[in-house]
Amino acid sequence: MRRLLSLVLPFTATPALAHVGADAGAHDFASGFAHPFGGLDHCLAMIAVGLVAAFLGGRARIALPGAFLGAMLAGFVAGAAKLAALPAYEAMILASVIGLGLALLVAQPVPRLPAAGLVALFGLAHGFAHGIEGALTPGYAAGFLAATAILHAIGLGLGQAVARLDRPIFYRIAGGTIAAAGLALATIG
Repeated sequence: MRRLLSLVLPFTATPALAHVGADAGAHDFASGFAHPFGGLDHCLAMIAVGLVAAFLGGRARIALPGAFLGAMLAGFVAGAAKLAALPAYEAMILASVIGLGLALLVAQPVPRLPAAGLVALFGLAHGFAHGIEGALTPGYAAGFLAATAILHAIGLGLGQAVARLDRPIFYRIAGGTIAAAGLALATIG
């Protein structure tokens, strides 16, 4: 575990760097695109969405990333336009990392609709975080949506490669690693 932490911790961003103000006031496509890569919590959750979608297979491969992206956009608008408050959104972001990691660790199929609903809730929190520090500009939104879709595609691609091997242990290893990283982030945040 110490070795894992020594590899992961140098790449973690503190909440102050990963979120509010991290874009130095820029609200264009490039800053929106860079934002999801600014925090390990965001990267892990978004890759995990793709992994879970690949594990569930079928329509979930489109439904889960789509639910995340749609809810993330809604959360972004709510946060950027100050339409609503989302209490504990940072805790929800960490819960998305841990929860998605645990779902992979258990490696048991669940119905697509509840899975998409939970993923959408996580996407709402991630979008809200983008919104409160960004500006309600199309370029910024397009940037972080594009980056998120790429991270989902990475997870989906990795998951489909694992599915071809027909060895669920790889999902469990990935899930355990993601959940452990989420717990580590929770303890240092």
